[in-house]
Amino acid sequence: MTTDHVKGTGHALDAFTRTAQGAANTVIDSYSTSFGMATRLLGARHRQHVRNIYALVRVADEIVDGVAAQAGLSVAEQREVLARFRADTDEAVARGYSADVVIHAFACTARASGIGPDLTDPFFDSMAMDLEPGDAPHDAYVWGSAEVVGLMCLRVFLRDESPSVEQLRVMEHGARQLGAAFQDINFLRDLADDLDLGRHYLGERLTDADKDAWVARIRGQLADASLAIPLLPRDARAAVRTAQALFARLTDRVAATPASELYARRVRVADPVKAYLGVRALAATALERR
Repeated sequence: MTTDHVKGTGHALDAFTRTAQGAANTVIDSYSTSFGMATRLLGARHRQHVRNIYALVRVADEIVDGVAAQAGLSVAEQREVLARFRADTDEAVARGYSADVVIHAFACTARASGIGPDLTDPFFDSMAMDLEPGDAPHDAYVWGSAEVVGLMCLRVFLRDESPSVEQLRVMEHGARQLGAAFQDINFLRDLADDLDLGRHYLGERLTDADKDAWVARIRGQLADASLAIPLLPRDARAAVRTAQALFARLTDRVAATPASELYARRVRVADPVKAYLGVRALAATALERR
C-alpha cells in the first residue's frame, strides 16, 4: 500500500525506483567487497547504473549456483525459475517497470543505456548452461556470463559520449577482455566450489602447468583491457583501473599458489591492498591530461 504522501506528490514511480536501487546496492554490498569498492570510485552518473547491472547478474547467478537447489528445487524447477526471471527481465526492459525490485533497477539502466537482447540473451543463455548436464563450452560460456557484462558497463559509460569507430572498437575489445579475465581468474580461485557443483570450466583436474597456461592467458586479457582505459570517460577510469589492478594482483596470488592448493582454499587480496590499489588508480587518473 502506498502512503498518502507518495500518492499526493505523483512521484510513486520515482519512489519505487529509488527503493529498487537501494535493493541493488544491498546485493552488491552483500556479495562483493572488491566490486563494491571499485564502483564507489565511479562518477555519480555511472555508479548506480553499474550497481544495477551487478545486482541482476548476481541474482541470476545465484539461481544456478546452488541457492535454489539448497531451497529444495529440482533442476527442472531451477530451469523454470531462471526462465521466469529472464522473461520478467525482458518484459521490464521493454516496459520500464517490474514488481521485482532488482529487475526494475536493471530495466531502468538498460533503457537509459541502450542495453538490449543482444547482450541480455547471451547472458541468460550462459546461466542456463550451468543447469545442463556436462561441461559448458568455455568460450561460449565466458562470452555470455562475463564479456557481455563488460559491454553492458561500457554502454553505461558511453551513453552521453560520441567516440570514433576506432575508439569504440578498442573499448569494446577491452571491455570483453576485462570481463573474460575476471571470469577466468574466478574460475581458478573457485576450483573447489565448482568441483562440488560438478563443474569443470577450465577442464578436468588442473596441473600446475595447466594453471600457468591459464594465468598467462589472463595476463594477456588484462593487458589488452588496460589499453582501453585511457579512452573511457574520465569519471569511469579510476574504477576500471582499480578493478583491473585488483584482478592483476589476484592473478599474481593464483600464480604463486600450487594448483593442488587452489582445490583446497580460495585465494584473496587483503583489504589494505585493495585500498592501496584504489588510491593508486585515482592518482593515475588525476595525472592524465584528458
